[in-house]
Amino acid sequence: MNDFLNDLPLFVQSIGETLLTVLISLVVSGALGLVLGVVLYVTRRDGLLQNRAVNIIVNVLVNIVRPIPFVIFVIAIFPLTVAVLGTYIGVPGAIFAISLSAAFAVARIVEQNLVAVDPGVIEAARAMGASPLRIIVTVLIPEGLGPLILGFTFVYVGLIDMSAQAGVIGGGGLGSFALSYGLQRYNYTIIYITVAVIIVIVQLGQFFGNWLARKALRR
Repeated sequence: MNDFLNDLPLFVQSIGETLLTVLISLVVSGALGLVLGVVLYVTRRDGLLQNRAVNIIVNVLVNIVRPIPFVIFVIAIFPLTVAVLGTYIGVPGAIFAISLSAAFAVARIVEQNLVAVDPGVIEAARAMGASPLRIIVTVLIPEGLGPLILGFTFVYVGLIDMSAQAGVIGGGGLGSFALSYGLQRYNYTIIYITVAVIIVIVQLGQFFGNWLARKALRR
């Protein structure tokens, strides 16, 4: 326990790094994934902007990237990360890799939730002469907002897991702290405390996401 108290400033810093990594990655991957997911939905057969070629290309891309284990994905894109950021280690490298990897998972979640939107609502908007972009912004996304929030909450939990894995390759955060100050020193107290903090972060995000989803569904 004394070792942990000595390392407390670094532990607090690691919590901040994890939160920063997860929140920025959630925003970036959420935006990219939302665009990709909408593209998948509107370009499908009988979609608002049916386009078989675009749909196949995006589908194949999502299907290729999504199943790749994150640790392998991070290593595979080292050259790209260095080309964009100048380095692949630290919080910036972790954010870049996590955002890119998670965006494809978000795309599939967005597509699946939009498919559940009542087609009648979209047809009514089309009959009124609304443009595809207007339908997407004012009908499609608002109608699927509740399930989308739940989907993004699920992604948030996954991002925390990915941020911990990024610590193995120098991505900073709680994963790196647990590895350097817990495992390598055989100090399991630090590991258990780190796990407990991660659980708290996950639960807080889950409760907040569920609350937002309930409000969206009741509107």
